[in-house]
Amino acid sequence: MPSYVFDPPAQPAVPILGEAALFPVRRILCVGRNYAAHRREMGGGDDPDPPFFFSKPADALVLPGADVPYASMTSNLHFEMELVVALGSGGAEVPVADALGLVFGYAAGVDLTRRDLQSAYRDKGQPWEGAKAFDFSAPISPIKRWSGAPPQGRIALSVNGTTKQNSVVADMIWNVAAIIAEASKLWRLAPGDLIYTGTPDGVGPVVKGDLVEGEIEDVGALRFKIT
Repeated sequence: MPSYVFDPPAQPAVPILGEAALFPVRRILCVGRNYAAHRREMGGGDDPDPPFFFSKPADALVLPGADVPYASMTSNLHFEMELVVALGSGGAEVPVADALGLVFGYAAGVDLTRRDLQSAYRDKGQPWEGAKAFDFSAPISPIKRWSGAPPQGRIALSVNGTTKQNSVVADMIWNVAAIIAEASKLWRLAPGDLIYTGTPDGVGPVVKGDLVEGEIEDVGALRFKIT
């Protein structure tokens, strides 16, 4: 057995719906601007670009039932409701036709964003890590095992009972298979990878005390309070 200078960190893992086993998380990839209406509300045009990715550390996950502390260094913390793909196998240069074979299941997730920092970084041409990859920035529901065609139904989020986002997953510009195939050109994907697939329009701020509730039809729901 190897010897370490301090105890290794715990393995981030997400519950699997209806099972005792956990899904160990290797890394989190995220897709930007994957719904046309959200592209427009963020100042983008109507012509879709190829999917682009950013990442969050695995320990940014917020597991079901946990609250989310309001992030430091921001006064404009935003929610972004997303379908999350959990990979049970991997590979590089995966053809679109084979991509869904990598999927273990799906979850509902929220990409929390320091919007003020993101805007400042974008204006300076700087990386987004400080705006996206911070602690407690990736709430997630339990993962639901899945086979066959990906979810296409309602994706919604409310704050304090008021609906803020209300769309359908079918409105994604790049579907799940295309996202996996494109990601596999940039990284060798592996079991335990999570992919947050982008958010519909309606994103907005939260403050301390807000109750955030999100759901994706046939996949799952999540609920957390900003503390």
